[in-house]
Amino acid sequence: MDKFIYKKSAGITALSASMIDFKYKKHAHKEYAIGVTLRGIQHYHMDGSLQLSHQNGVMLFNPEQVHDGMAHDKSGLDYVMLYIDPQLLLEGIGKKEIVRFSTPIVYDHRLGQQVLSLSQAILGEKDEALCSELFLSLTDNLGQTHLSSDDKKDSTIIGKAKEMIHANLEHVLKLDEICKELDLSKFQFIRLFKANTGTSPYQYFLNCKVERAKQLIEKNRDIYSAVAAYGFFDLAHLNKHFKSVYGTTALEYISHLN
Repeated sequence: MDKFIYKKSAGITALSASMIDFKYKKHAHKEYAIGVTLRGIQHYHMDGSLQLSHQNGVMLFNPEQVHDGMAHDKSGLDYVMLYIDPQLLLEGIGKKEIVRFSTPIVYDHRLGQQVLSLSQAILGEKDEALCSELFLSLTDNLGQTHLSSDDKKDSTIIGKAKEMIHANLEHVLKLDEICKELDLSKFQFIRLFKANTGTSPYQYFLNCKVERAKQLIEKNRDIYSAVAAYGFFDLAHLNKHFKSVYGTTALEYISHLN
């Protein structure tokens, strides 16, 4: 049975997941994501390559790094994941400039245990002070071994396109307006955007809407305000896209947080 449980503490979201048949659609997160495969094999595509995380593999995702995800075979998959806001991670490692994970999967026992300890503390609703201390231990290890300076910066055109998309998430995607502003044809823009981000403008737009809706749900504990604020037709429409990214509906997600 597919099962996804989210909890949040100290600004960090922890996920405990078990999946057999569920498949994540191609998506990305604004946060850094760090996870450990507990059982089975995590099968996903990222940056044009197939990645397989076996038991005890530590998975490292950079912000806006597009990927999908599924169990590699019918035996299923269990894993935990931490989602960490970029500014929080930079504060933890004592850096100001954005950094990137240099390898998508590592087999580092100490790092894996630190991820597990923090995820178990958050999921077990331990004191926030303890979660913060465990987070600092994790970032100390990450900063020493698995992070490098960010040499992948958006081009001016793609950066401007993202700004326009983010500024209009409550509406439908106005591709013509973006293309006019950038002085590109519609097809030129779609090809350029996909080449730079790994996803289409529309997929990116939907992903951002869902991400922003999740933030509002966490803030207000009200799923219907998220439906209205970001232009979803109804709750079913939000749930459909929410589940494709998070494995659970918006209603199930909020029930875990309360």
